[in-house]
Amino acid sequence: MMIRIVFSAILLLLVSACTHAVTLSNIAYKTRAPQNDYETERCVLDLYLPTNRTGFATLVWFHGGGLTAGSKNDKETRAIAQSLARGGLGVVVPNYRLSPKATYPAYIEDAAAAVAWTHAHIAQHGGDPTRLFIGGHSAGGYLTLMLGLDAHYLKDAGVPSSAVAGLIPVSGQTMTHYTVRAERGIRSRFTVIADEAAPVYHTRKNAPPMLVLWAENDMPARAEENAYLVALLKGIGHTRVTGRMIANRDHGSVGHRIADDNDSARLAILEFIHSATGTQP
Repeated sequence: MMIRIVFSAILLLLVSACTHAVTLSNIAYKTRAPQNDYETERCVLDLYLPTNRTGFATLVWFHGGGLTAGSKNDKETRAIAQSLARGGLGVVVPNYRLSPKATYPAYIEDAAAAVAWTHAHIAQHGGDPTRLFIGGHSAGGYLTLMLGLDAHYLKDAGVPSSAVAGLIPVSGQTMTHYTVRAERGIRSRFTVIADEAAPVYHTRKNAPPMLVLWAENDMPARAEENAYLVALLKGIGHTRVTGRMIANRDHGSVGHRIADDNDSARLAILEFIHSATGTQP
């Protein structure tokens, strides 16, 4: 009898651990043939689904790593996706090519292709393709902003301009990314450039709704440039942008702590999405 009880308890723990696990993994998201083995390796995504729901909103979440590192398989990234799935969202977590093996704008084009796959296929997994959000932390926030503000990336990937219900960049770089600058031979992180590779270059009043988050103790100048982006958008008449500083967080923890159910950034993300879509958590 005791053995049966212990076995049942172990089985319950295993089922609970798997409830919000990856439903589908390593899905190739590009429709054209990859150009090389590296593109084949990196251009895959994982799909996390909420339990017992249909018609759910979906968040495409891009990992951080300065455009030179990071993976959908990182412990922190998996925990974020699982946490947001517990909040009732479908979560798509793509890998994308990294510098220096790939250079600007390859990683942005990969990100656009991942959003296009989600828009085309999420209904097959129970999601509502009209409730599609894009977000990410750090470099993932930069990719989010480039896709949402420079409209040609999603257009070229076949995603209608009306398909994105909202953007959620977390501590993303709003100027030309320092890795893009490094690819051009500019090594200083504080040589500021705002050209076509900068989200602020593409500010427009008809961009999707945005929740822009950053940390109270973010990396130098990161909080200020995010606040500047919000001010620019409001200045040109974008009426659906909210900027918020997350207290007691640094650049890393403002992203990683989203995995915690009571984290203020996580709650803000869920509130933004459920409010924008008229759904309940």
